[in-house]
Order: sequence, then C-alpha cells, then structure tokens
Amino acid sequence: MEQYHFNYLLTQTSELPEDIQVLIQSANTAAQTAYAPYSHFKVGAAVLLENGKILTGSNHENASYPAGICAERAALSHLNMNPEGSKVKAIAVAYDSGAAMDKPLSPCGICRQTILEVQQWQQKPIAVYMTAPDGKLIAVENAEYLLPFSFGSDFLNAPLR
Repeated sequence: MEQYHFNYLLTQTSELPEDIQVLIQSANTAAQTAYAPYSHFKVGAAVLLENGKILTGSNHENASYPAGICAERAALSHLNMNPEGSKVKAIAVAYDSGAAMDKPLSPCGICRQTILEVQQWQQKPIAVYMTAPDGKLIAVENAEYLLPFSFGSDFLNAPLR
C-alpha cells in the first residue's frame, strides 16, 4: 500500500515572517465582519497576492444553510483570474467562536477544492495558514496537501487557460 506524506508546520503566529503575520491579522479582522446569526461561528480569510495586495472575505450564513458562503470563497471571489492577474502566494483562515480555542481551523471541502482550483490555474503552490484564536497555527506550503486525491480539470479533459 502506498502512503501519502507531506510536511506541515505547527507554530505560533508570532514566529512567522511579518508579511504572513499581517495576512493572519487581516483574516482575524475579516472574521469580525462575518454574518453568523445561526452558528455564531465567525470565519475570516485573507489572500496574499504576489504583488503584496491582500484580499479578504468572511462567512455569510443564510437561514437556508446551503445558500451561505464560506470566508475563503468570499475572499477568492475578488481574485482576477485573467492571465494578467496577480497570483496567490498564501491564504490564511481565522475564526472567532466566542470561546477560548486553541485548535487551528482548516478550510471545508468545498473551499479546499476552490483553493486547489486557483492553484491549478496559476500553476504555482499556494501556502495555507490555518489559525486558532490563541495564535497557534498549522501551515502547509502547498494547497494540494489538504486535498490529496482531488478532482480537477484533468478529469474533464479541459485544460485551464
């Protein structure tokens, strides 16, 4: 049986480079703009582009639960995916559940697929920083590590432009 292995980093936000600390702070700030009247689980995401710009988004719930949108997809919806668009360097996810938590939050399956689609489009890895309110985080250097047996354009016989 083959095994799937990848490296990840378990650390504190304060141990990271300044640009990544700013990215994580942006995700924390975005979480405070979430609309979460049902779950009271506020999530924020921040996307760092290669040109240094940061895009943010937060989760928006809906009484019809499937109609809501996650923070990661809200942030990525601002991305210019034209050939001249700036590529994504990293994405950070933060949350506020109203309780003291030390467990980093990972993207849901739909968001993992969305992040991976962007990574496949740009043909460059996207680092993912999954944070906890206490500053603990898990980081991976490649989004495909979060979705190892993924579905992509190669199954559709449709090359990305």
